[in-house]
Amino acid sequence: MDKRVIVMVWVTMMALAGSLSAVAAEEEQDFLGIITGDLKSTAHQIGMDLKALVMRSNIHLAVFTSRGSVENIYAVYQRPGNHLGLVQSDVLAFVAKVDSDPRLKLIADKIKWVYPLYNQEIHILGNGEIRTFGDLDDKRVAIGHAESGTYLTSRLIFEIAGVRPRQMVAIGDSQALAALKAGNIDAMLTVDGFPVERLALEVAPADGLHLIPITHDRIRSFYPASRIPAGTYPWQATDVDTVSVMALLVAYDFRNHQCNTIGNVAWMIKENLDWLRFNGHPKWKSVDLSEPVSGWEQYPCVKNFTSATVEAETESSPVRKPNPVADAIDAVFRP
Repeated sequence: MDKRVIVMVWVTMMALAGSLSAVAAEEEQDFLGIITGDLKSTAHQIGMDLKALVMRSNIHLAVFTSRGSVENIYAVYQRPGNHLGLVQSDVLAFVAKVDSDPRLKLIADKIKWVYPLYNQEIHILGNGEIRTFGDLDDKRVAIGHAESGTYLTSRLIFEIAGVRPRQMVAIGDSQALAALKAGNIDAMLTVDGFPVERLALEVAPADGLHLIPITHDRIRSFYPASRIPAGTYPWQATDVDTVSVMALLVAYDFRNHQCNTIGNVAWMIKENLDWLRFNGHPKWKSVDLSEPVSGWEQYPCVKNFTSATVEAETESSPVRKPNPVADAIDAVFRP
């Protein structure tokens, strides 16, 4: 075929190239998934902040909702597409310490932490009869879904303090808040970083609800003291002393391409922490990525990752393998 004819055909086909370019660009993206929490949780907002950050480097991060940390750690372990997750430190500690269960040993072996992120305060919202943590004895208390971190934390602090609610109801925040307003329960617990969107938007002064302090010495020997400042919520007039648990970003222990992609995400978080503090949820302002995490191993792909890793992959030129199409192009356009 005449070279000019070939070139004319090529020019005509450029219209098709435009429609295919979007597909090519999509193929060049790296895809990851992160499992977070309830749609109105701080964890989900943190996930959305990370999605906004990494899309600038052509990484598509799908943000999945969940019932909480207990679901998340198992999802990262065994569900395809959940490469990353947000998990409470006490859930990680529980998995690590219950070494009599072979399934938990497998999870502990394959889940690595990426970064410690932010404190999740234990919020106890109750009616006017509940003034102290001890007042929850013989009361009806919502303690979160069985797959939530709230559920584990609630069971632990009641056991530590020796407080025995009459009924511990395993329901999520939305159901719990409705039940509390209706008078069907006396209090609800939720573990999340303030400000929690649901508590800010769905509780009003007319509801007659308030945050209950946690100052119990035995609880504070396990969980660090924290404070929810006055005005965090429109209906909250005074500071409330409580305790908190750390939320960590964790990953499955990949040893393939996802390894470098997750390392890249971690590097971007570190390099753009100021951007996250300015544009993201208020909890980013308190993030300390160097805070120690005991009992678990940091993901090696995060520890060993630097910007040079991406540059090396991008700049490397693999040896060209035989390709008859490439050979034909060279033949047509050879001088």
